[in-house]
Amino acid sequence: MGFSEKQEELVKESWEIMKEDIPALSLHFFTQILEIAPAAKGLFSFLKDTDEIPQNNPKLKSHAVKVFKMTCEAAIQLREKGEVVVSGSTLKYLGSVHLQKGVVGPHFEVVKEGLLRTVEKGVGDKWCEDMKGAWSEAYDQLAAAIQAEMNKEAAEINKEAAEFNKEDAEIQS
Repeated sequence: MGFSEKQEELVKESWEIMKEDIPALSLHFFTQILEIAPAAKGLFSFLKDTDEIPQNNPKLKSHAVKVFKMTCEAAIQLREKGEVVVSGSTLKYLGSVHLQKGVVGPHFEVVKEGLLRTVEKGVGDKWCEDMKGAWSEAYDQLAAAIQAEMNKEAAEINKEAAEFNKEDAEIQS
């Protein structure tokens, strides 16, 4: 089926609307994530040691903008290339960071829900099921690409650990 021209249009249109109010929407985005999963706070270095979401935290805003933009870019790539294409080093980095932080499948679902709620708030009465579907698909594809990279890195770590254990066993025998 693929990502339709209409879906790409909806994501681009909503992103243009949301760009006008990124500071407030960034705050809303993280508020939604923590409302859904309060324990997620510990996964973000810029939120870990505070009791509330700081209103003017530049790292919070920056992170939210990256998530919005990458999801929007994923939508465009889905239409143009049929898959999410993030530069190899960026995707590898994202996989590595998410693996190190202990991010698992359900965390991606929490972020997706927070993202959808934020887009809905950001676009107001332009929100519709088609727009929700377009952002959902774009985010799902991006999350799948990050998770695939996480799995590659985890497999590499496991392989290295197995080799180390084998060498260690040989030395001890």
